[in-house]
Amino acid sequence: MEHAVSSTELVAVRTFLNDADAEVALTALQAAGIEAMIKRDDCGGIHRELWMGGIGLVVRAEDAQTANEILETTAEVTAPSGLPTE
Repeated sequence: MEHAVSSTELVAVRTFLNDADAEVALTALQAAGIEAMIKRDDCGGIHRELWMGGIGLVVRAEDAQTANEILETTAEVTAPSGLPTE
């Protein structure tokens, strides 16, 4: 059986400084039906000292606008009052 290989472009919609925030955003997108994944550059967590650019949240290019809208709404709901959202 042959499997088609997709050349879908992935784009980063957010970059986080910690796993918890990245996981919350990932869950929000998945709950909305958007396929997303977390991208790290730390050898799967083994070499955290290699981590330099943050934890990226990536989606298909065609889902980026919707993903950003969802993440903006999520940020407004989850931000403590009085603190700015990104």
